[in-house]
Amino acid sequence: MASGFFAILDDIAALMDDVAVTAKIATKKTAGILGDDLAVNAEKATGFLSSRELPVLWAITKGSFVNKLIIVPIALLLNAFFPVAIKFILLIGGFYLAYEGAEKIFEYLFHRSEAVPQSTEVIKDDKDAEKAKVKSAVTTDFILSVEIVIIALGTVLTENLTLQIVTVSIVALLATIGVYGIVAIIVRMDDTGYKLIKRSQNKGFLNAVGNLLVKALPILIRILAVVGTIALILVAGGIFVHNIDYLHHLWPALPSMVKEFLFGLIGGFIALLLFTIAKKIFKLFKK
Repeated sequence: MASGFFAILDDIAALMDDVAVTAKIATKKTAGILGDDLAVNAEKATGFLSSRELPVLWAITKGSFVNKLIIVPIALLLNAFFPVAIKFILLIGGFYLAYEGAEKIFEYLFHRSEAVPQSTEVIKDDKDAEKAKVKSAVTTDFILSVEIVIIALGTVLTENLTLQIVTVSIVALLATIGVYGIVAIIVRMDDTGYKLIKRSQNKGFLNAVGNLLVKALPILIRILAVVGTIALILVAGGIFVHNIDYLHHLWPALPSMVKEFLFGLIGGFIALLLFTIAKKIFKLFKK
């Protein structure tokens, strides 16, 4: 009886050793996409009232956890029974990310000067706008999570099912906690700065640090807006290049990042054009 118990403990220890190795490899493989995920979600989680920042971020984080709970088992099942479907899911997600990136660029180039009217109606719609932004963030997180899970799964395809499940689950969990933990730190920078200024009584080292944090946040948000848009296009382009053979072998001399950005941008503007045409057709039929 005792020997059987210790044998089980030995098997668990061996499994944990294997998980530690495979999780480390999978995390390294997904580091790039996690960086993009951070840039995109940090940009999406900003722009709210100070009192609403953490509740909004928590809502997005919960949505991200739900995304992982849906994606991980589906990815494992598809990989076992219908692996070709994974490629099509990634491509559809790629077009969505490319569309989001292209839309941001289009808005910046052609609608930047349009002022948002300040009215009671706009103020009343703040809750709706908040919900819409949370929904958009969770949807984008879903696509990025698919990419993270697929890459993590790709590192353990030759391992047994138990190791696949545990490794992919750990990477998915770390992705959510790590990304949104850092985002929470970013969005609370200014509040931390104000507290330091108040505690320092406007003098000394703490005052300097507090002022730096307060002044740095708007700059950081603007940087994240740009980096997040570029990240959306790069991730989308990477999906296209790695899953469409023709694009993968096209222009081999071109640096991979330039190639991915170019195809992401082209895919984004194609998706934006098709979506705009579809909206106009829908409006015509609605009349």
